[in-house]
Amino acid sequence: MWKKLLIVATVVGAAVFIAKKVKDANDERALWHEATTAPDLR
Repeated sequence: MWKKLLIVATVVGAAVFIAKKVKDANDERALWHEATTAPDLR
């Protein structure tokens, strides 16, 4: 029982960690895109 719970907790923890890394990478890419594109001066 505890072994299954530990495995599930590890998988959930890994999924949360990966999701955070992906979100951080997307946020960083969006920030660089905003910083390096020319302003729209229309």
